[in-house]
Amino acid sequence: MKGELLYSGKAKDIFATEDEHLILSAYKDQATAFNGGMKEQIVGKGKLNNQISSLIFEKMEEAGFATHFVKKVSETEQLNKKVDIIPLEVVLRNYTAGSFAKRFGVSEGIKLSRPIVEFYYKKDELDDPFINDEHIYFLGLASPEELAYIKAETRLINAFLLDLFGQIDLTLVDFKLEFGYDKSGKIILADEFSPDNCRLWDAQGNRLDKDVFRRGLGDLTEVYQVVLEKLQEVV
Repeated sequence: MKGELLYSGKAKDIFATEDEHLILSAYKDQATAFNGGMKEQIVGKGKLNNQISSLIFEKMEEAGFATHFVKKVSETEQLNKKVDIIPLEVVLRNYTAGSFAKRFGVSEGIKLSRPIVEFYYKKDELDDPFINDEHIYFLGLASPEELAYIKAETRLINAFLLDLFGQIDLTLVDFKLEFGYDKSGKIILADEFSPDNCRLWDAQGNRLDKDVFRRGLGDLTEVYQVVLEKLQEVV
């Protein structure tokens, strides 16, 4: 099934398959932060991220969301629809944290009266800069109609995930999504959903996400294992 290596990223390698419309995503045991400025091999991370992401995508598919997920094919590999990625990182924030808190000089953990959607230009050499709607139109990354759809879909996904994580007593602080065009030109959810690209806090305020790695707070695989086990309780 695994063919030519198409792309090697920070967290996954992407391979061609016998079907031109499907790819194989292989999750790595690599943790990175600060746009690759911090990097470490962590045994077991790829397996955990694949399991968590597969569980969440399965639930999202059941709920009617259009995603690139097809199936989990091994402990570290996932079969996905091939998409033409829109070079936007779509960030939704339910609480203040991370760069948002730093940018505006506020403390972390403030609940936002309305979730905020932000966009970042997916361009490593530019350090993924923050951009707004007008910048997106100027760069030709998406039309006003497409951007409106992405915003609305992101808010619907947020409502779904708030409920899902609420069932296991975890607070979804914020998360990053990526979207792309499938073979028919439809915009669907792509990439992954794991503690690598979201912030999760438990009832005591403990972090169960990549901030554990970024801030040197403990063992990354231990907290990812906690998230997986909690999700398995409700899936």
